[in-house]
Formats: sequence, structure tokens, C-alpha cells
Amino acid sequence: MAVNTLQNDLAIQLRKLHVPGNPIVFTNVYDAATALIVAKNTATKAIATASYAIAATQGVSEDRMTFAQNLASVRSIAATLSVNGLPKLPLSVDVEDGYDIPETITEIVKLGAVGCNIEDANKSTGDLRPSQEAVSRIELALKQARELGVPDFVVNARTDVLGYGGSVEDAIERGKAFLNAGACTVFVWGPGGRGTSTEEIKQLVAAFDGRLNVKLVLKGGYLTIPELREIGVARISMGPELYRAAMRAFEETANELLRH
Repeated sequence: MAVNTLQNDLAIQLRKLHVPGNPIVFTNVYDAATALIVAKNTATKAIATASYAIAATQGVSEDRMTFAQNLASVRSIAATLSVNGLPKLPLSVDVEDGYDIPETITEIVKLGAVGCNIEDANKSTGDLRPSQEAVSRIELALKQARELGVPDFVVNARTDVLGYGGSVEDAIERGKAFLNAGACTVFVWGPGGRGTSTEEIKQLVAAFDGRLNVKLVLKGGYLTIPELREIGVARISMGPELYRAAMRAFEETANELLRH
């Protein structure tokens, strides 16, 4: 299929933002309202969704959210960002484990997305996929994007191996395989949702030549954006952190009003 030049230019733009030591920072959005707020900020270079927060806004847990539910929110986000049929900024979608890969990539590319997160945990079984199966799914996603005219589609490949009792060495082995399969960056998820330690991040940065995504944790004791930049990561994301902050403010304000 011929290249969709305008959409692929957004993919190239997104790919170029992943610079070790000068990382792209994603303040992940979860609905049209948050997408509009983030897009209006002049410092925003690209938009990424947060599946945990999207699930929460629909009243389901992340592991029970269907692709149709995820896609419904992505559709409203993409529409909010749309200019002449494409998002005005590169859009990356958190598609969890990828669901049915060809269908998933087809549907999000139709909405103008030029990147996605794909996990190596199996949503259906709760198990960690064998490494080769996870690699094949990344390759399939990129192949589908190429066939849809977006050859520079950006995959941020997440491994949950630490949460399944694996070591940093296991994460490095998987991450290198994902990068060799065409992923742009690797996201290593800490067990129980915790952030990886400073030493682990340094080890991962060295192993991946900086092509690492780290989730920022908005509380004391965790690395800041300047510190992560100094270590040399290429991508920083908030995940559900801003959603949680917004819900805390909502609850506090509502409780104060109802108290009277």
C-alpha cells in the first residue's frame, strides 16, 4: 500500500522526539477534555493515552476493559485533536496487550494514531507471553501499520517480566528483542506498579542505548524529570498519575461542599 504521507509525517515526528537525554514527556490523557487541556499547552509535542485512566472513567478495571471501550475513548480524543482529518499532534494509544493486533492497529490508524504501547502480558489469561510470541506481535503490529500506509509507526514495547518474578537481566533480554523487532523504545514495568529503581534505570539505559520509557511517579522519593533526563532516558510518561491527582482534587472539593 502507498504511504499515507501526512500521517506518516506525524509518525516520523513522534519517532524523532525520542532522544536519549532529551526525552519526550507525555502527560497522558484519558478523555476529550484532558486531551484538549494538554494539546493547548505550548510545551506539548505529542499526545499519549493512559489505558488505566480510560478504564476508570468507564467504571471498569483495566484488565476487564474491552478494545471497544478503549477505542470509544480514543475516538473522542482523536476527534478533539483533529484538524483536516488528522490529529494536530502525533497521537500514541495505549492498547494494553494489543488485543487482536491487526484489528487494533487498523482501527487506531484510522483515527489518525501514529504510535502505540503494547504489553507482553496476556490480558486474557493473566500470564506473561513467551518472549518470541511477544516479539511476533510487535512485528505484526508494525507490518499492519506499514500496510496501512504508516511505515514509521512507533511502538513503545512494555515488558511486565519483573512483575512475574523475572530479573532486570530478563527485562534486558526481552527489551533488546523488542528493539530488534522494530520497537522504538522499551517500557519496563515494575512489580506492583512501582517504578524501577535508579540503578535499574541506569542499567536499562545502558543496555538499550537510552531507548527506555520510564513512568514518572508524582510523590517524594522517586526520580524527577531532570534526573531522568540526566540518566539518559528517551521517553517519560505519567500513566494514570494525572488522573489520580484530578480525582483527589475532585473528591476533596466535593466532600468540602457536601460537608456544608
